Amino acid sequence: MSKNIILTNQEIEHKTKRIAYQIYETFVDEKEVVLAGIATNGFIFAEKIAEELKKISPLEVSLCEVQIDKQNPELPIHTSLSKEQYENKGLILIDDVLNSGTTLIYAIRHFLDVPLKKFKTAVLVDRNHKKYPVKADFKGISLSTSLLEHVQVVFDKNDNSYAYLS
Repeated sequence: MSKNIILTNQEIEHKTKRIAYQIYETFVDEKEVVLAGIATNGFIFAEKIAEELKKISPLEVSLCEVQIDKQNPELPIHTSLSKEQYENKGLILIDDVLNSGTTLIYAIRHFLDVPLKKFKTAVLVDRNHKKYPVKADFKGISLSTSLLEHVQVVFDKNDNSYAYLS
């Protein structure tokens, strides 16, 4: 199976920076925001966005890792922050790829139990194959792919991250 690179490391860096600016523009009236990344790649992407936000804005950024069983998303979801820690704050739910929307919609449902000032979503790759009425407020790239194709994001510690279509 061949790999078609759809995002290089440099392109991922540019898109991360652009999303950070969009988040800052949206949350400019807030003192702090919570970046809730869906484990594992969504959380890594959230960390990258947090780094950029800290460079460009005075926002206090909290990171929250969201543990969800992607095969059984109706099972309980666990977060690294307690509900009190993100209550009445702006929150951005982050994942690497928005495929069918299943993971994102179940994660959204989890956060709807808590009053939030603002709630947005961000993804690096939006595949446009949604089973659920969910959208990404901030996205790096939007792809129209066939259902047989697979998008994978590889975050490398040595700044050699990339996304590919197979």
